[in-house]
Amino acid sequence: MESCGIAIGFSDVIRLGHGSGGKLTEQLVEKVFLPKIGNSILNELDDAASLKIGDANIAFSTDSYVVKPLFFPGGNIGSLAVHGTVNDLSMRLARPLYLSVSFIIEEGFRIGELSRIVESLSQAAKESQVDVAAADTKVVNRGAGDGVYINTTGIGIIETRHPPAVRKARPGDLIIISSDLGRHGIAILCAREGLELETDLLSDSASLSALALRLARLGPALHCMRDLTRGGLSSALNEIAHASKVGIEINDSQVPIHPAVRGACELLGLDPLYVACEGRFICIVEADRADEVVENLKLDPLGQESAIIGRVTEEHPGRVVSRTAIGGRRIVDKLSGDQLPRIC
Repeated sequence: MESCGIAIGFSDVIRLGHGSGGKLTEQLVEKVFLPKIGNSILNELDDAASLKIGDANIAFSTDSYVVKPLFFPGGNIGSLAVHGTVNDLSMRLARPLYLSVSFIIEEGFRIGELSRIVESLSQAAKESQVDVAAADTKVVNRGAGDGVYINTTGIGIIETRHPPAVRKARPGDLIIISSDLGRHGIAILCAREGLELETDLLSDSASLSALALRLARLGPALHCMRDLTRGGLSSALNEIAHASKVGIEINDSQVPIHPAVRGACELLGLDPLYVACEGRFICIVEADRADEVVENLKLDPLGQESAIIGRVTEEHPGRVVSRTAIGGRRIVDKLSGDQLPRIC
């Protein structure tokens, strides 16, 4: 049975899980969007598009932010909207230059809170060395929104002739994570549900531009970069394995996880590999450059927990496998639902 050319079997209505970055998101993109608006650029499904305009290589990306709550430990929707788009540009080794910002505001939202959000967005833009070059506002009826939503679009100049891409992973490459997992998702969850942890855990939301550009000197030895947002480390690795038609193996014990994040995940029955970040990335590099990459990342405060966590293999193409602390192996699949709704 079909409706408007879409097979009803995968889901006939939108669910929250369609925004999780997992399997439902993948189905929505592949069955609804790409058949209608796909092209040679969009179909690459990288964090940012790579465009040739005149003599310049441009990175271009857009994202929307619907996080709940709007204010959380370590940031708010304003700073998050800048960091998210700047980081997508950075995953193509682009130096971010300009943002557009669009605010969709619910009737009745307090102007004082809106002012705090705009001030945070402004400060994050200054710290990221980007200018807001275009902006727009819309107001919707009371009850038709959730306070405020923000869309940001960014452009930047790619600083290498060999920008990393999701399809470039090769067997023998090593996988590096820039720092510890899951602070953003757990900070959001604790703020939303009123959970109290023994430590004051802050979101990892941050601009990755300076940290990422440290790797531009690697040239073609740097194959892939992906920031760890919706779906966390699991989704990023699965996207690369699928796009590059390779297998990926990681080691659970080598993945850095803050004790408070690990404790919260154990308490709530969550897997840290699926918890979102907003200031972390993975990169996949030729094996003989991996130690150099880790040493370089550790020079930056955002990269001090960087580590080699796995490798790319010819075995089980399209699949991610993790070695557990007790020596077993488990499949790390994409989320089938929504582990943590509304984290970005």
